[in-house]
Amino acid sequence: MKNTVKLLAAALYVLAASACTSAPDRSNTVARREQEIRSRLDRDVPNLLAAYAIPSVSIAHVEADKLVFAAAYGSQSPGIPANTKTLYNIASLSKPISAEVILQAASRGQLTLDEPMYRYWVDPDIANDERSKLLTPRLALSHQTGFPNWRSQTGRVLTFKRAPGEAFGYSGEGYEYVARFTEKRTATDFEALAQNLVFDPIGMKETAYTERPWFDGRIAAPMDAQGKALKPQLTRKWVASDMIYTTASDYARFMLSVMRGDRLAKGLANERSRVQVVERSAKCSTNQAPGCPDEAGFGLGWEVFRIGGELFLTHDGSDPGVSTFVYINLTKRNGTVILTNSANGPRIVLPILDLLGADPVFVECTRRETC
Repeated sequence: MKNTVKLLAAALYVLAASACTSAPDRSNTVARREQEIRSRLDRDVPNLLAAYAIPSVSIAHVEADKLVFAAAYGSQSPGIPANTKTLYNIASLSKPISAEVILQAASRGQLTLDEPMYRYWVDPDIANDERSKLLTPRLALSHQTGFPNWRSQTGRVLTFKRAPGEAFGYSGEGYEYVARFTEKRTATDFEALAQNLVFDPIGMKETAYTERPWFDGRIAAPMDAQGKALKPQLTRKWVASDMIYTTASDYARFMLSVMRGDRLAKGLANERSRVQVVERSAKCSTNQAPGCPDEAGFGLGWEVFRIGGELFLTHDGSDPGVSTFVYINLTKRNGTVILTNSANGPRIVLPILDLLGADPVFVECTRRETC
């Protein structure tokens, strides 16, 4: 009996020692990976910024569900270095966040994806158009409303280019429409919903739709392709499709939450990453073209690509003097967010992804312009 007890005690000791050493080993692996990435980016990113006349870039990179790198390079404005607290207008990277607000509300039973929106909201411009009764949150989040991108393209009057649900058509107006519906449906200001359902639970403390006192001295000043400084776009009324200000690290927190499907009903998490409407590159009219994904289209808030058994979500954004990019590998739990304050920002996305050395199948698809 005494020998049995001694053997059991020895086994427990070995297990405890193993548990104690595994955590530091994992921590050391992440630290080594961060050091490798930082060394490459520190060496090459300043040269990329100079080569393409880009004032600054902020990068956050996630691998295996862990933030392994976050840094900023260049100047947020003349004479002021960019840092990880610098705030960027993320342009259309706002759309995945706004979509998440609506999905979280749906998870709580405050609305459903397929209910007709006209019962709570109809834009006055289309009040007499019977097609307004076909609009649903799902169609808006997957860019199938039939609206133009902006009503400024149709004489500042909102109109249908096609019937809702007929085909893909990227539309910021669709996101504004579903956000107004969500306000009416929940009797809650949309930005307050975002704060309660997304920002606070995730810990996004440096993210906001509207101008805040803590923006002062932290905004990355936009610059056009010719190097002309532009005035930052700010708003005191939320815009669901555009102009959220945040940091790369805060957006990485959002990415991690999306990877995990935090607080979402499982069915809704699956719907978010399911192709709701096919959107093929002109280079991928058939699946036989090299570099084409097995499946491509829009989910709910994100572009969705399936390549060789791996599932990716991605989005980009641009405003005057602003360019942003994000992708997530849901299969491997990797992802990167790249924020720049330059119209030339797209020119450094692939070089940065190459330096990071993750997800080559997605990077190659992007290089071929088929993702």
